[in-house]
Amino acid sequence: MAEYDYDVLVIGAGPGGYVAAIRAAQLGLKTACAESRDTLGGTCLNVGCIPSKAMLHASEFYDAAANGAMEEMGIEVKPKLNLDKMHAQRLDAVGGLTKGIEFLFKKNKVDWKKGHATFQDAHTVKVGDETVTAKNVIIATGSSVTPLPGVEVDNDKGVVVDSTGALELPKVPKKMVVIGGGVIGLELGSVWRRLGAEVVVVEFLDKLLPGMDDDVRKEAAKIFKKQGMELRLSTKVTGVEVKGKKATLTLEPSAGGDSETLEADCVLVSIGRKPNTDGLGLENIGLETNQRGQIETDHDFRTKVDGVWAIGDVVPGPMLAHKAEDEGIACAENIAGQTGIVNHDIIPGVVYTLPEFAGVGLTEAEAIEKMGDKARIKVGKFPMMANSRAKTNHEPDGFVKIIAEAESDRVLGVWAIANVAGTMIAQAAQAMEFGATSEDIAYTCHAHPTHSEAIKEAAMAVQGKPIHI
Repeated sequence: MAEYDYDVLVIGAGPGGYVAAIRAAQLGLKTACAESRDTLGGTCLNVGCIPSKAMLHASEFYDAAANGAMEEMGIEVKPKLNLDKMHAQRLDAVGGLTKGIEFLFKKNKVDWKKGHATFQDAHTVKVGDETVTAKNVIIATGSSVTPLPGVEVDNDKGVVVDSTGALELPKVPKKMVVIGGGVIGLELGSVWRRLGAEVVVVEFLDKLLPGMDDDVRKEAAKIFKKQGMELRLSTKVTGVEVKGKKATLTLEPSAGGDSETLEADCVLVSIGRKPNTDGLGLENIGLETNQRGQIETDHDFRTKVDGVWAIGDVVPGPMLAHKAEDEGIACAENIAGQTGIVNHDIIPGVVYTLPEFAGVGLTEAEAIEKMGDKARIKVGKFPMMANSRAKTNHEPDGFVKIIAEAESDRVLGVWAIANVAGTMIAQAAQAMEFGATSEDIAYTCHAHPTHSEAIKEAAMAVQGKPIHI
């Protein structure tokens, strides 16, 4: 009789967890995956990345038809919003993809253990009413919405909601206040703005999109204002009171000062996410979290408890599905005795608004700090309005910015605002993974006419020699 039921038990079936489970099974390890949801795919597939993109994409079509963009191109239509049908196509996308993960589990012989998982000891986990033993346990429980102290979210009522509730609104709110000017708030705020809501974004900091390059953050404010969003920067929310179907917010300057009130039909709380480590029974295995509630690991994703590993949103680093997936693959390979590596310096981040905002590597400020002197970096920029495809498609907003080390010309960071910036950034990430110089990118032939030519021109601009500007 085997000492353990499984070689690997993964706790959590989000992008990191299900990928880790599939990879472990591919490597010949007997694998199970515990998941408390009724469907696989975690936050990302069920209430995050995927459904939000379904609503973003649909709302872009509606906005193009309703606000003259199609008319400019000779397509005259009068759109009628069928929100129920828009929600239905979102749910259809979610259903198809979550069932796809079920199929992949069956194909790769991964056992799905349904229920909440709690450690009994380092190799014994209770999943629902069942007890499972495993030689290796991977914690991949993801993250959940960070609550705003004193503000109660009630998604069923639909007045004060989090990102999950904001996807499910049964009608377009007249006025929506988004608390937090980060990725999730701007994506979901832009969905409802396109569908007809008046949207006000309240951000504690003086710029939107913390963590992105300053040029991108400044341009983002201009773009969202132009699209009709009201931005209240350097402002904090001190309270939200709900009466019936209305909410009254109390605001004051972040630095302190006189307070004011703001009424809304819907308030979206999107101030970030926190690791899901509560209720796992970590105390039973002597595993503590750091000050941010994260589980610390070594380079190979081992925790300090032998046989227990951790990946994704529960460990330090950006809370991104693709980072979790890469860590899942690397962790499974390390368990199997191979060498699994994730280069955490090259993880792209994307905001899927229209246009999209994307970046990889260092911001200009970070590059200057790392190099110790502004003179030790070179920056090239190229505007999308000078890119023939963007101009032809009536997509003039944005630019590509490349930051390179002055002496070696090695690319340190790439930042882009363009309608397809999320797709464009993959080229930059791959170039940086290979240690490319700006000259390498500049002398690589790019297809014409494409948005990606702006990356080539920005690379040429590092040496001061772009062609089309």
